[in-house]
Amino acid sequence: MQADYREAAGPARVLPSSAIALGTQGAAIDWWLRFLIDPAPSVGLAVAGLRSRRGPCRRAGLELLRDLGAGNDEGTPRGRIHPATFADRPDEWWARVSYALALLVELYRAPMVDGSRLMRLDPSSRAEDLLALANAEEVADLIAMRDLAVERLLPALPSGPVTTGTTFDGSADIHADADLIVGGMLVDFKAGQGGRPRADGSRAAVLRREDLDQLLGYVLLDYSDAFALRAVGVYAARFGHFMSWPLGELCARLAGRPIELAALRQEFAHVVRVDLPAHRKESFAARLHRRALAP
Repeated sequence: MQADYREAAGPARVLPSSAIALGTQGAAIDWWLRFLIDPAPSVGLAVAGLRSRRGPCRRAGLELLRDLGAGNDEGTPRGRIHPATFADRPDEWWARVSYALALLVELYRAPMVDGSRLMRLDPSSRAEDLLALANAEEVADLIAMRDLAVERLLPALPSGPVTTGTTFDGSADIHADADLIVGGMLVDFKAGQGGRPRADGSRAAVLRREDLDQLLGYVLLDYSDAFALRAVGVYAARFGHFMSWPLGELCARLAGRPIELAALRQEFAHVVRVDLPAHRKESFAARLHRRALAP
């Protein structure tokens, strides 16, 4: 599967410069792709970041959400925006908004934020200061990936209901949310630059085992089959490559045999709800015991 994916993807089409913060950039293009596909994407994770109060950006962030229609004048976030309202905005604005939202989500997700660009702000900073944190190279890189997605991703997606930032029955168990579900297909966005550079400087796409595990983990967290998932896919944003697999076929290929998805979901739920907490509790007790015995 990895070889098929790498061959079909071809060389990377958009490679980042050294001035680009790759982690934040990957989250930023995720946001922009959501704006292109979802008529009312949630910005709940950005709101959660602001509520964590881990940086001096609360005023700037709330002002940005208000400007996006996701907050009121009293500073109370509503959680969703409507991209069509801003269809006349220039590409640079979209890139900077996507980058700013990615930074706010890092307040919620990242274990440490001392090195975040948000720390360049102060409590009096405004939305325009937050939008200025993306540098010119990052803006250009995001626009190039957006252009490639319009050409390569959007025409390949199935029709049907759209949800982004999707949570599942089991998301409360392990705090997982998926990039996109459209027409019964779960799609994950990847903005990695691929494997090591070749002699000519090009890079090959990489489909890691953990990438497939992540896709299947999302599927298994849908304990009740609420989203009626029938296919999964990966879009490599720097390669402009989209590949999808029928879910039953993928599971059978990876397992080496046909599987019963409903039964596997029940087993998975037991693992994350019973086995995993017990393992964590046991590990915590063991660490305490080692500390007690330490000189």
